[in-house]
Amino acid sequence: MEFFRTQLDNGLEIIAELNTAAQSVAAGFFVRTGARDETEDVSGVSHFLEHMAFKGNEQLTADDVNRMFDELGAHYNASTSEEITLYYAAMLPEYLSETFRLLAALIQPSLRKEDFDVEKNVILEEIGMYADQPGFTAYEKSMAEHFIGHPLGRPILGSTESITALSVEQMRAWHNRQYCAGNITLAVAGNVDHSSVVDLAREYCSAWPAGATDRPIDEARPAGSVSIVTKESGVQQHVMQLTAAPSATNELRYAAQLLSGIVGDDSGSRLFWEFVDPGHAEAAELGFNEYEGNGTWLTYLSCHPEQTRDNLQRIAALYDDVNRNGITEAELQQARNKAAARVVLRSERPMGRLSSLGGNWLYLGEYRSVEDDLREIERISMDDIRRLRSDYPLGSTTTVTIGPLSSLK
Repeated sequence: MEFFRTQLDNGLEIIAELNTAAQSVAAGFFVRTGARDETEDVSGVSHFLEHMAFKGNEQLTADDVNRMFDELGAHYNASTSEEITLYYAAMLPEYLSETFRLLAALIQPSLRKEDFDVEKNVILEEIGMYADQPGFTAYEKSMAEHFIGHPLGRPILGSTESITALSVEQMRAWHNRQYCAGNITLAVAGNVDHSSVVDLAREYCSAWPAGATDRPIDEARPAGSVSIVTKESGVQQHVMQLTAAPSATNELRYAAQLLSGIVGDDSGSRLFWEFVDPGHAEAAELGFNEYEGNGTWLTYLSCHPEQTRDNLQRIAALYDDVNRNGITEAELQQARNKAAARVVLRSERPMGRLSSLGGNWLYLGEYRSVEDDLREIERISMDDIRRLRSDYPLGSTTTVTIGPLSSLK
């Protein structure tokens, strides 16, 4: 594999990992904007704009965009998170030029008012759909509580109130401010010539406005809270717990990825064998989420209401044991093996490399090959795990629960 980097005069970064042995190409525009960059009056605009991108531009209608992607056989989509909006497609190499034209059109849509009014109803329906999912609601509320007063506490979808009040003029202003070339990275992986990618970028992207926006990345200082949402009709109790973990640029993030798997992945972890396998809970997981300037340990528990209090006490005891006594060398080696397998299996497809390629560039400002990641995984030692446990112990600073219970005491 070969890595290339080029920057257009307007500030657009182009990074490419080229692999002539691959049978496909993946390309994505990583826009450094998301829910954390919004203000209360435009909450949810990033996700709404992602939908509007597929409505076309001055040359292409919404039907054109989706029909042409399908005619090319491309696998395409977009996503919005707290920090990044991503537009991507995977295709056969011979269709790169046509697919690239469509991808570039997504970044500069027309934002027609008639499309905006129709799509607003779609977004409102989506908010209502997720409101009926206790796990999603628990996550959104736990983020809002944990990061209260901090940008990471903003909901990705926004609220019914914020989306209803949002105007197309506000969205256009947001697009003009956030979708400048200095906020965008074009990442390409697979069987393609780098000069061809640069030529396409110059043809379709060089007229994009220059500039970049700033983002405060202060570390949050959660005070801690417990919130109970009583839903008497619920069959299960859903619990989310958050506490501080390494950020996306902290060197302990690799150790955190391994420890979260040892303690709480959905198969083969301590939480799985103690809670899920014997039937004490439908789900008991520990995740590690990393952001700019912040990170979280996220515990998720779903079980029968009458088992909730006992399960939470046992999870707390399990975490206390990990914080005090650590893990075994055998557990660490197993976690290394599982992480290495994920890296290698994902790397066998250009689409699998795309997220790593773009994510590393946006967060770290560097290129990391598959070999780099494998060396980093193998390098993680018991000393790293000990330091991680000391600096970022497992726990439950913020707790949110949704279900029939009115109290956790």
